[in-house]
Amino acid sequence: MAALDGKKILVIATNYGVEQDEIVVPTDQLRERGADVTVAAQESGSIETLVGDKDPGKSVSVDTTIGSVSGAGDYDALVVPGGTINADTIRQDADAVALVKAFAEAGKPVAAICHGPWTLVEAGVLQGKTITSFPSLQTDVRNAGAEWVDQEVQVDGGLITSRNPGDLPAFVDAIEQALTA
Repeated sequence: MAALDGKKILVIATNYGVEQDEIVVPTDQLRERGADVTVAAQESGSIETLVGDKDPGKSVSVDTTIGSVSGAGDYDALVVPGGTINADTIRQDADAVALVKAFAEAGKPVAAICHGPWTLVEAGVLQGKTITSFPSLQTDVRNAGAEWVDQEVQVDGGLITSRNPGDLPAFVDAIEQALTA
């Protein structure tokens, strides 16, 4: 029996501009650990990833649209990958922001990596928290009422955050730990 058998995880992203490893690695590794992972994007079809925000990466199949997700009730955790284009676009999507709020309010894990925490800023869920992110988000994080730290993974209540693709092993392990604790 795998550690995450029976756990349902939602991954939200735009259809273009997601940092490849920040969606592919968590999705694949969480599935390998037994989780049922649903990838939701703004439109059906596929997500065209990028490597380093510039080079074309792998395509990722979309399971549903963000607007079709009924809320946090059907899932155990939410993952928000980074990529500058993805994060800047997704934080302007009212349905995506509402999902982040719903998961946070339900006390369910919300995991965001790299620029993904911009969506946490937009959702207003950072007040009094300590998180990490890509370093350029420090001011935004502080202005949202959180403390920013520079470490590979930071867990504060239900928020799980990491800085960049190099932190993915610790990021995925922290998601698993949050769902099995």
